Amino acid sequence: MINVLIVEDDPMVAEMNKFYLGQVDGFHCAGWAGSTEQALEILQQPEHSIDLVLLDIYMKEHSGLDLLADIRHANIEVDVIIISAASDKTSIRYALQNGAVDYLIKPFEFERLRAALSAYRERHSLLYNSSSLAQAELDLLTQPGQAPEKTELGKGLARVTLKLIWDTISAHAAPIFSSEEIAGQTGLSRVSVGKYLTAMEELGILELETTYGTIGRPVKRYRTTSGADAIIGKYI
Repeated sequence: MINVLIVEDDPMVAEMNKFYLGQVDGFHCAGWAGSTEQALEILQQPEHSIDLVLLDIYMKEHSGLDLLADIRHANIEVDVIIISAASDKTSIRYALQNGAVDYLIKPFEFERLRAALSAYRERHSLLYNSSSLAQAELDLLTQPGQAPEKTELGKGLARVTLKLIWDTISAHAAPIFSSEEIAGQTGLSRVSVGKYLTAMEELGILELETTYGTIGRPVKRYRTTSGADAIIGKYI
């Protein structure tokens, strides 16, 4: 779960941003700061667990850009998305130069915020859940506008079938599943599904968990890995 601090001096706007945040999977509003001073105090606490700050620029006492500079000068490890009515080039340039990962100009459509949060979620997964990155994964961060070429699948595997199985896994209610469960939901044979699940395990998309029943028969069950979304995107 990605913990988010909303920095906004208008309580109604802050509440609206909190509501929007709740509509996107993987995010939790960990707090609200009504001033840059309060926000900096929260972020400087040794136990702070904030991953992302949604920051307004126009604040009553100090500019949000001052807080962004303070965050960088203090080497506080947190990412920032600007949400502000400030549309002048100077503010935008300063925010980007000081490390803002995205910049939304008010008023904005919710889908634009959803896209910003989804892109950040992918970024966070790549940077914090992996010990190293492949070039294709790094390109997703540095060249977000360029769709990487799809990687070829192994012999006997079809992209459309892989997507069907992945979509079924993504919609599965339980985090752990078996080939029999996925086969039943897709209408594919258990043998065929098993072949794809094995391939996905080898690619690092799934993790295998083997348990033994009362009569000693092994039961294979799978769960998605933390970097699954980044990997599967190269194939479907």
